[in-house]
Amino acid sequence: MQTSFTLAQLADPDVAEADKILRACVHCGFCTATCPTYVLLGDELDSPRGRIYLIKDMLENDRPATLDVAKHIDRCLSCLACMTTCPSGVHYMHLVDHARAHVEATCRRPWPDRLMRALLANVLPYPRRLRAALAAGCLAGQFIRLASRVNLNKGREAPGALPVGGDWRGLVRRTAAMLGLMPARVPNRSDYDVQQTYSAQPSARKGRIALLQGCAQAVLGPQINAAAIRLLTRHGVEVVLAAEEACCGSLVHHLGREDQALAQARHNIDVWMREIEGGLDAIVITASGCGTTIKDYGYMLRNDPSYAAKAARVSALAKDVCEYIAGLGLAAPGRRSGLTVAYQSACSLQHGQKITRCPKDLLGNAGFEVRDIGEAHLCCGSAGTYNVMQPDIARTLRDRKLANIERTGADVIATGNIGCMTQLAQGTGIPIVHTVELLDWAHGGPSPDALKGVRFAAKDSQRIAVAI
Repeated sequence: MQTSFTLAQLADPDVAEADKILRACVHCGFCTATCPTYVLLGDELDSPRGRIYLIKDMLENDRPATLDVAKHIDRCLSCLACMTTCPSGVHYMHLVDHARAHVEATCRRPWPDRLMRALLANVLPYPRRLRAALAAGCLAGQFIRLASRVNLNKGREAPGALPVGGDWRGLVRRTAAMLGLMPARVPNRSDYDVQQTYSAQPSARKGRIALLQGCAQAVLGPQINAAAIRLLTRHGVEVVLAAEEACCGSLVHHLGREDQALAQARHNIDVWMREIEGGLDAIVITASGCGTTIKDYGYMLRNDPSYAAKAARVSALAKDVCEYIAGLGLAAPGRRSGLTVAYQSACSLQHGQKITRCPKDLLGNAGFEVRDIGEAHLCCGSAGTYNVMQPDIARTLRDRKLANIERTGADVIATGNIGCMTQLAQGTGIPIVHTVELLDWAHGGPSPDALKGVRFAAKDSQRIAVAI
């Protein structure tokens, strides 16, 4: 792709990087086949190639983003399936992230749109605020789910993938979607949520890691990190929950709120550097969306002289929980359930981090029979705050994902990302657990809460669907 940025424009390192990415694109269109929004909407401007043209035109002419440009960029899930498909190595993630920041800085959105985005940015990344909001909204969420009359057992009868506007009607639909995602009750706090060091159980310590505590996950799924801590300490790893750690910045980063995202990244880098100085083998993340962002800290802060080197060091240490566990050499499983696992890799894991094999291998070694599902490359529709901002598109993608999972005959769905867990739970009655909960269970830990009281059929019909 030819570009025509001026020398003055190219003096901006972000524009220079965008120019490099744009020039790598050869217009082949392979990305359109794997883009969820293009598959659903059939609009070229809602494909990676179309968005690239919009971004190029906006940046080259150095003009504020129009509402129309913002609309098409907002509809991007940042699932990054296009990056897996692209034969030219176009780094679409960095390009669309820069475009989101430009849109946020220059586009005057309608007030209902601004209100919802501000609400999400100022509640979701802060566990205390989120817990209070959940306590206030759980009852309303139950009413919304009842009123929607969703059939959990069959039929994907949802209306088409209708984009949501920024007017007051859009605000009502987004509020309803947000309330519908709320759990029936606020989960109890975990015994492992105290910011301290959890000692390795065997006398010979194999490693020392910092475990990302997370923001939304700490409230919505506290059992996830509890399972990770039990599994890791049982295999000789000392686990640190660092004091003063906060949100990684991923949620607001994808909303284009770059200053807030970078401030959160710098805060956590300072926290983790203190632990790194005491000896740290890895920073382990149990939410793959957060992992993709933390692994990109080095890029995000590359132009900050005070943080560039520290950010690169943190990114180098960041590992998905399955990625780290795969290098441990787990002991033989204490129990073999014989359950069949239909495996589907989350976008942030397979496209963002290029991790595809090790979760399957871990599950297989733990005694599960692993199966793939159809259309594994397509997003489930969660995508951070996307299922609130674009609820109909997200719901259509969710139902398509669940239809593919259900064809495996699954009894249980497991996910390696709290966003996927929350998203899928609204469209099915199948129990949902996190992958690390299954691994912990297979290696001597307790049965996952979601499986307690569940009766499975005969061995040859048992299924677990895994979405990590």
